[in-house]
Amino acid sequence: MKLKTTRFLIRLLLRLLTRVEVRSRENIPASGNFVIASNHLGLVDAFLPFYIVNHNNLVLLVGEKWEKVGIMRWLGKRLNFIFVDRFNPDIRAIREVIARMKQGEVLVITPEGTRSKVGHLIEGKPGVSYLAAKMGFPILPAAITGTFDPIFFGQLKRLRRPRVAVNIGPAFTLPPIPSEERDETLQRYTDEIMCRIAALMPVEFRGVYAEHPRLKELLRESEAGPSMELRTS
Repeated sequence: MKLKTTRFLIRLLLRLLTRVEVRSRENIPASGNFVIASNHLGLVDAFLPFYIVNHNNLVLLVGEKWEKVGIMRWLGKRLNFIFVDRFNPDIRAIREVIARMKQGEVLVITPEGTRSKVGHLIEGKPGVSYLAAKMGFPILPAAITGTFDPIFFGQLKRLRRPRVAVNIGPAFTLPPIPSEERDETLQRYTDEIMCRIAALMPVEFRGVYAEHPRLKELLRESEAGPSMELRTS
């Protein structure tokens, strides 16, 4: 089954089972390489990019534990999953990501590295910011609400269609990682990505980033228009 057909079936199922609202879709680049960075609340998050983005060349990073599940291995072959070790440096996965991006594919990442068990943002991991900065492609932040597993599947069990909202922010870029103060830079880049996602969310979903100084700065800047690049000063 080709990706185009699989994407059609995913869209059909999501339309039948849920009510998805996509905000600021105009921020999605019409062409070229870019990286989608979103929060991760539930299982359905992995399928939303195929509903939202009109690309047949998406590639998703998925935790290695799902490779042991037969249906996920089957889906992975059809939806371009790359199964990645979330807890250790995975050079194989990094090389595969870079190779696919050079071929024009669009990468989907979740900086938190795992589903939130509390229903709001948890701390992001630096591995994602390393990948994004190393490749130098624009990063498209996306905030998802309504997919938290206990609520989402609870509504489906009661034969209710869950409401899912996806808010897409303007793309931005990260400067190359300097050789000095590498760890500090990676942390700052991770905070930048997560705060840009948080800025697209209602207050109650911002979690550990709710009081972050960079988030407050972004919220103030949004009144004058979005910033497209991370300042280095």
